[in-house]
Amino acid sequence: MYIVSALAALNGLLFGFDTGIISGAILFIDTAFELTPLVEGIVVSGAMVGAAAGAAVGGQISDRIGRKRFILLSAGVFFLGSFLMAVAPTVEVLVAGRMIDGIAIGFASIVGPLYISEIAPPSVRGGLTSLNQLMVTVGILSSYFVNYAFSGSGSWRIMLGAGMVPAVVLAVGMLRMPESPRWLYERGRTDEARAVLRRTRDGDIESELSEIEATVEAQSGNGVRDLLSPWMRPALIVGLGLAIFQQVTGINAVMYYAPTILESTAFGSSQSILASVAIGTVNVGMTVVAILLVDRVGRRPLLLVGTGGMIGSLAVAGLVFQFADPTGGVGWLATLALISFVASFAIGLGPVFWLLISEIYPLAVRGSAMGLVTVANWLANLAVALSFPVLLDGIGTPATFWLFGVCSVVALLFTYRTVPETKGRTLEAIEADLRSATGAAADVPGDD
Repeated sequence: MYIVSALAALNGLLFGFDTGIISGAILFIDTAFELTPLVEGIVVSGAMVGAAAGAAVGGQISDRIGRKRFILLSAGVFFLGSFLMAVAPTVEVLVAGRMIDGIAIGFASIVGPLYISEIAPPSVRGGLTSLNQLMVTVGILSSYFVNYAFSGSGSWRIMLGAGMVPAVVLAVGMLRMPESPRWLYERGRTDEARAVLRRTRDGDIESELSEIEATVEAQSGNGVRDLLSPWMRPALIVGLGLAIFQQVTGINAVMYYAPTILESTAFGSSQSILASVAIGTVNVGMTVVAILLVDRVGRRPLLLVGTGGMIGSLAVAGLVFQFADPTGGVGWLATLALISFVASFAIGLGPVFWLLISEIYPLAVRGSAMGLVTVANWLANLAVALSFPVLLDGIGTPATFWLFGVCSVVALLFTYRTVPETKGRTLEAIEADLRSATGAAADVPGDD
């Protein structure tokens, strides 16, 4: 079971790697193709366009062909995108490769946690599903190490092509892995579902088969119609709000452009990329801390504390770039501010957002709702990635960080007013909290 989950979590590693690798490569792509700020934003954000498209259709494709084959398809698309970027003779081909890579990222953002949650035993499902988010941060950190390793030679093609390696590992590893027992049961392949459960469980499996049957029956309604019902609006407000705030507070501006930001100080290219390795290491470490704390202290405290830390860090970052001497120690001061910002994100909005959207939606509409929220998340990511170079060029670095700080203040108020605590709560109690928080009518099927 742990081997299966670890292999499936390679989706998260590829997600993180292909997201983070552009941060170092863009320094040398700029030189090779003489990019304007707008074109630089297009190169970086091409993956977000693809990811939004991949997330929009990924759920339906996965339902049609199965989770295992969908992971194999995702690995193939990852490989193709990385290959095209590595050999791109023009900016247009490079953007096309980024978009294809983005489609795979969108696929991975859905299928990794979906496959693990459906195949894992209930007793360890939470921890194993969180492994996917941890591997996203490991993938980002790995990309920073690759960037640093090739920064001396400026080999941006090798940086971007390195994503082919984990794609091959994922594809080869998944060939011998089982299909999701829940998907098999939905397709009427009960004997195969039972065989998978025997392979990945100890003891009696018939009770779990009965639970799968009940789950399938509960999801047999009209998901799209239910998703638009009045009783779902509070949950959609929370999910869509957190999806957008997770991005417009600036996390991926830092993840994609940290070396670019730091190169505006006295840091050189290699030193800027090395500083981004420190940022990625903190991201991994604090994600582990969040996973350990989320079932102890709850979701709301982590969100509130983390968002508060982001506000303070962004304010300091703006002050550093506004008043510090660029030729002095501003590079290290800026690095510390960015590390504090990423650490605050990694214990709050980073992992807790993905956990909450898997908890707050009723079973009958969970797939449709998560697909909608994930698309909104990627579109917000796209907006930030595309606009960040233009903002730096137009209003300057200090004002850009302060703008993210204002968005973080709004995110904190939104979280305080609308996001419920879901730790240890039943689905019915969570829905009641959401309706109460937004004043929506309790028009839930079966209510009197």
